[in-house]
This record gives sequence, C-alpha cells and structure tokens, in this order.
Amino acid sequence: MRIGAIGAGWWATTNHFPILAARDDVELVSVCRPDQDLLGTVQDTFGFAHATEDVDELLDQDLDAVVVTTPHNLHYDHARRALERGLHVMCEKPMTLHASEAWHLVDLAREHDVVLLVPHGWQYTDYVVRAKEVVDAGALGDVEYVSCTMASPTKEFFAGAGGPPSQWTPNLIAPDMRTWQDPIRGGGYAHGQLTHGVNLALWLTGVRATRVSGVVSNPHSAVDMYNCASVTFANGAVGSFTGAATLPADAKFQVDIRIFGSRGVLLLDVERERAEFQLHDGRHESLLAAPGSGAYECARPPKRFVELITGVESVNNSSGEVAARSVELIEAMVRSAAQNGVPVDIGPVNPADIKALRQPEGNTTTTGNPTTTLDVSSAK
Repeated sequence: MRIGAIGAGWWATTNHFPILAARDDVELVSVCRPDQDLLGTVQDTFGFAHATEDVDELLDQDLDAVVVTTPHNLHYDHARRALERGLHVMCEKPMTLHASEAWHLVDLAREHDVVLLVPHGWQYTDYVVRAKEVVDAGALGDVEYVSCTMASPTKEFFAGAGGPPSQWTPNLIAPDMRTWQDPIRGGGYAHGQLTHGVNLALWLTGVRATRVSGVVSNPHSAVDMYNCASVTFANGAVGSFTGAATLPADAKFQVDIRIFGSRGVLLLDVERERAEFQLHDGRHESLLAAPGSGAYECARPPKRFVELITGVESVNNSSGEVAARSVELIEAMVRSAAQNGVPVDIGPVNPADIKALRQPEGNTTTTGNPTTTLDVSSAK
C-alpha cells in the first residue's frame, strides 16, 4: 500500500511513521511539510521516496492513502483534498474544528467508498473493546445518562513552555506549540485532549448530541484549560462531559466514563483499568483488564488503517462518523461557552452546508502558516 503523509511533526514522527515504516506491506511514497531541512531529515529517517512542501505535488503522486497530521485547523482542507481524489485517509484528532466540515468528510468517504479513520487509541484497547461488545449486545438496555470526565498531565503543554507529557517524548521533532496554544489553530484542551473522552463515550453508546450548554475557563492561559458541558442526546438521554488539563506532570491520564441504561450501568476507567457492569437483575461482571493496560498508546490505529484497506480487518473502531459526532458536541460546547452558557442546538446535517463546502473559496497549498478558506463560525 502506497502512503503519503501531509504533515510531519512531533506526533507523526514519534508514533505513526515508525509504525508504518516497519510494515512490509506499506511503501512510504511522499511526505509534505514546511522547512526544507526538517523535511529532508524526515525523508531520510523514514525512507520516503519523495518529499515536498506542496500538498498538490504530494497528491499528484501514485498513492493509495494519505495520513494527515497538520495543525488542527488544516485537517479539513487536507483530508478533503485527499478524499476527493478517492484516497483512503487517516486524519489526526480533532478531525476538524467545525461540524459541517466533519460531516462533509464523512460524506466524501462514503461517496468514494474509502476508509476514513481518526486514530483514537483507547478504542483499540482490549478491555475497552470488550466493553463495547457487551454494550452492543444490549446489556445496558436503552442509554439514559452518560458521564465522562477526562484529565491530562498537560498544564505546561497548553499554557506554558513545557513539552508534551513524558509518555510522548519526541524522538525526532519537538511539538510546534502554536498548534496547542493558539486558539486560531484549535489550541486548547477541548480540541487537543477532551476529544479523546468525548469520542470514546460516543463510540461506546452510539448516541448523538442535539443540545449542548457549555462553560470553559482558561486561568493563566490563552486557551481553554477546563471544560464542562451539559448535553441532551437524540434518544432523550442526557449527559455531562468535563475536562481538565492540569494533572501533575507525572500523573496517569484519567478518563472516567459512566453509562447508565434501562438495564444497568457500565463503569469504565482507564486510570485504574476497570470495566464493570452492574445490572438491575443482580448480575455484576468485571472484565479482565491487566495492570497498565489502560495507558494510552496509539500503535493499533495506524495498523488498523492499513488492515481495513487491505481487507484483513473490517471493523473501524474510530470512524469518521464517530469523530463527526464528537466534533459537533465539542464545537457546540465552545460556542455555548462564548455565549455565557446559552444552549446551542445541533440540528440534522444540512445538505446545503455540505454542498457549500464542496468548492471552498481560496486554497491552502502548503502545510505552513494556515489560511482561512471558509467562514463556518455559524455552522451547526
């Protein structure tokens, strides 16, 4: 499988490229990023046959798939252009910053019958996958309430001069802190971290938000450090989603999810490796989770991306559709917070919005400084 990479920064060179380069069934064809010196280093280190600073030049290569790891606000433009060429796409999280963009990518992937995967690692963790299977089998009945709290050791990452958490030490290129600390680029905890917890909860339950009331705060930071959202879902369920960027640097990541259904409750925790079902008929079951198995790792999503394309696997645990539901919830929370908590309604996907996105004005030809191509500030 011939893969191109749009973006080649900290996370791509630390996680995705080493995994893909080690596979016998993958050929790394072309890589695109600004800065000729770093571009050459990436090309030599991972064996890309071709390197360029121009996205169109990369897309003109003979490719089967593209990995997008550019700054958050460029994900949509780069993923869109790859999908329009009929290429499979693995797009980093958050998939986009706006719901209309996210659903457009989902629409394009369906139209061209290609894989669209967003690499959320916890959705490939063994005991979490097993919990999903039990929920899908109907153990909880109808979902009635969802609670998700996430916290990360990322205080300096989002608000200071520090690098990423120690678990993610760069092996070639340091993070560009503008991606994480510039609100224009989608910096802040909601897009940079809480998206993990939201995506996981929505994947486990299958629910979709219809109304969101949110508040955020940013003490000593230019971007949000704490998030809180009250949510109503399409099936009548309600829920709460909260996030905190300020765990101590040596702390474990926390994602604590509670799913209450008509038949019982799922208690899922990655910090303490727990997946426990407590049912109203008296049955209680804890799924086997080895110590340390809840630690975040993202080796499986790139592998699954290849396996889905080659037909070895058929289940996408982190599809574009789930990512779009996550994007619309987070966008609504941020919009509500900007309006002092006034609830934001998430309507059905508007075909007119999708059509308008098919031929956006302007162009972004490189992975360098972002340029705004669309005004989607009012998108639902």
